[in-house]
Amino acid sequence: MINKYLIFGILIFIISCKKAVNTSTKNEVLFNGENLNGWTIYGNEKWYVKEKLLICETVSKKNFGYLITNKQYKNFELNLEFKHETMGNSGVFLHSNFKNNTIKGWQVEIGPPGHKTAGIHKSNNGWLAKPDPLKDSILKMKRWNKMKILLKKNRLTTWLNGVKMVSIFDTVLNKTTGNIALQIRDEKAKIKWRNIKITEFK
Repeated sequence: MINKYLIFGILIFIISCKKAVNTSTKNEVLFNGENLNGWTIYGNEKWYVKEKLLICETVSKKNFGYLITNKQYKNFELNLEFKHETMGNSGVFLHSNFKNNTIKGWQVEIGPPGHKTAGIHKSNNGWLAKPDPLKDSILKMKRWNKMKILLKKNRLTTWLNGVKMVSIFDTVLNKTTGNIALQIRDEKAKIKWRNIKITEFK
């Protein structure tokens, strides 16, 4: 006779495995430190790799450019590091779509002091959430800063150097998907990036 406790244990194991599969995650390195494989440049600004760092500079009169992932992402945690070399402005677009030289999506701001870094705004809709001005000192100019962006279903939350900055609830987020895009803008802007990694959620 088969032990009923053994059968119960097997059933629990199967259920646990199925649950683990349904909640599995996928880790991916978006920038390999060697080249721009997996990305596409839009605009006339410079995006290049030097000493294992991703570097962007504005060089044209338009002073506006993007580096966009070839792959689209929906629910994820994005981690990256950035360093301002000048007072130029930047940002990270999520669920973005680039068409007719125009980008649409949600943007996490990356700017010099006083420019609401880690705040969130949306194309054609303006600011959705601005960090408390008292948190402005968290940004370290001309030093490496760590940013974490968590987008899960309808919730989008940002952290800067380990400090939670803003969080929004937007029902449209769960209905869309899109590319991740790094932006550079403003005259003589120069920003360095490294350790760009993403964890996708089902």
